[in-house]
Amino acid sequence: MTALERRIDQGVGREPADIVLKGGRFFDLVTGELVASDIAICGDTVVGTCGSYSGREEIDITGRIVVPGFIDTHLHIESSLVTPHEFDRCVLPYGVTTVICDPHEIANVLGTEGIQYFLDSSEQAIMDIRVQLSSCVPATHLETSGADLPIERLLPFRNHPKVIGLAEFMNFPGVIHKDPVCMAKLEAFQGQHIDGHSPLLSGNDLNGYLSAGIRTDHECTNVPEAMEKIRKGMHILVREGSVSKDLHALMPIITERLSPFLALCTDDRNPLDIAEEGHLDYMIRTAIAHGVEPLAVYRAASISAARAFGLKDRGLVAPGWRADLVIIDSLENCKADIVFAAGRRVTPELFATRKPIAPVGLDSVKARIVKAADFGVPVTEGETPVMGVLPGKIITEHRRYRLPTSGNQTSVDLDRDVIKVAVIERHGKNGNHANGFVQGFGLKKGAIASTVGHDSHNVCVVGVSEDDMALAANRLGEIKGGFVVVEDGKVTGEIPLPVAGLMSLEPYEAVRDTLHNLRKAAYALGTTLQEPFLQVAFLPLPVIPHLKISDKGMVDVDQFRLIG
Repeated sequence: MTALERRIDQGVGREPADIVLKGGRFFDLVTGELVASDIAICGDTVVGTCGSYSGREEIDITGRIVVPGFIDTHLHIESSLVTPHEFDRCVLPYGVTTVICDPHEIANVLGTEGIQYFLDSSEQAIMDIRVQLSSCVPATHLETSGADLPIERLLPFRNHPKVIGLAEFMNFPGVIHKDPVCMAKLEAFQGQHIDGHSPLLSGNDLNGYLSAGIRTDHECTNVPEAMEKIRKGMHILVREGSVSKDLHALMPIITERLSPFLALCTDDRNPLDIAEEGHLDYMIRTAIAHGVEPLAVYRAASISAARAFGLKDRGLVAPGWRADLVIIDSLENCKADIVFAAGRRVTPELFATRKPIAPVGLDSVKARIVKAADFGVPVTEGETPVMGVLPGKIITEHRRYRLPTSGNQTSVDLDRDVIKVAVIERHGKNGNHANGFVQGFGLKKGAIASTVGHDSHNVCVVGVSEDDMALAANRLGEIKGGFVVVEDGKVTGEIPLPVAGLMSLEPYEAVRDTLHNLRKAAYALGTTLQEPFLQVAFLPLPVIPHLKISDKGMVDVDQFRLIG
C-alpha cells in the first residue's frame, strides 16, 4: 500500500490512524473557533479532524489545545551562538517547527562553504530548516569581508530542496539605481521568493524596490512605515530578537484584518534569552497580554507565515496538512506541552537519530596581534564624532562632543559615558584597524571584545582601558573567536565560538550557562545594556540613519558606523 493510500484509508477510518490525539480542542485559524475533536495523524500528515478516531497510538490531551507549529520567518541561526543541530534541539521544544534562515553571517566569513554547511545541517534537522541564499556578501564595500558571493556562486544552490529563494536584499540603494551586481542576482531569482530588508524606505523609492519582485520586510519599526508597506503589497515580518525589539511598536497592526499579511520572526536571539523568555511563543503570549486578538497572532505565527514563503503544506490543523502541531495549555499562556514535527513526537531520543555534521571554519580568526598604543585616537580640531547606542535597536545616532585630551590623544569621557570602540580586520586580508568613540554602554572600566561583528564579522572591541582592549582582542585569537570580557588586566569572562568565529561546539545548555556568567562579568564593568555582547556585535554594521540616495546609487549620509 502506498503512503497516499494509507492516508486516505486512515482519514476515512477504514484503518486505525498511526497516532490520535484525543480529548482536546484545536484552534481553527479559518473561523477562530476552538473545536472539540480527535486529531488523526498518518505519517507526517494530519488525516482527520472534526470527528472521532481510533489509533495505533492514542494520546490523551484532555483540557489542552492544538495549534499549528510556529514558523520563524527570518533569522540567522549563527546569532543563537550554537550550531544548527543545537539550535534545532534548543528551539523545537518551544513549538517552532519551521525556520527560514539566512546564513548571511557564516557566508560573510566562509562563503559557499558556510552555505553548504547549513544545507547539510538542514537535511539532518528534525525541525524544517529552510535556507535563503545570502544576497549581500560582502554586505558593503566599506568593510573587509571574508568572502565574496556573486551570482555565479549562488546559482549551484538555487534548486536545492531546502532553498526557498534569495535572502534579505539589504542593498536597497543598489536595487533602486540598478547596480549591475544587484541586478544579476535579482534577474536570476525572478519567480522565486526574494526577501526584503528596507528600513525607513518609502515613497517612490519603495515602489521601485518592490518592483524588483521583493515581497517581505522585517525591518519595520513603527506603524506608519509598516502600513505603507502593507498597502504596497509587502508581507511584514514582526521582529522581536535579543537586540532588535519591534513587537510592542507594531502591536497595533496585529489585527484579524491585517493578519494575512503578517508573520513573526526573531532575526537574532540567543539561548539565554530563549531560556528566560522563550522564542515565538514569547511573542505570542506577550502580544495577547497586551490586547492583541489570539486569532490574529496565531495566524501570523503559522498560516500567514507559510503562505508568505510558499510553504503550501503547513499552517493549519486540517486533513491533508503537514502534522506540525503544538499542544499548549491555553491560547494566552502558549506553553508548549507536546510538539509534533512532521508527525514525529519531539523527544530527546528523536534528536539522537540525526547524523552529525562536521564543523567548518575552525581557523577563521586571523586578526593580527594588537597592543594598547594601536587604540589611540589623535586629537583633531572641533568636536569628535561619537556613535550613540539606542537600547533595543541596532541603529545608532551620530553624535558629536568635545572630548578630553591627553597630550596629542583624545580620551574617553566617563562622565558622559563616552568610551572607545575599534574594529580590527580578522580574515587575514589587510590588517585594517579603525578606532572611534561610542556612547551608551555604561562601562566604567575594562573592555568587551567580539568576533561576532555584523555583517563582515571582524573583531569589534569597546572599552575604557586601551590595555584591556588589547588583551581582549588578542584573547579572541587564542580561543578561535567568541566573546571576551577583561577587567583590570584579567580575563573575567569568555565564550569560545570556534565555528567561523560565530558558533560554539558546546551543547546549547552550556552556551546558555556561559552566557549567564559572561553577562555578569560585563555588568561588573558597569554596563547597563541588557544585551551588551550583541550590542557590540552590531556596532560595525553600516546602518543608514538619514537616507539621501544620490543619482549615482550611493547613499549620502552624515556618518556611517565605524568601519575597519
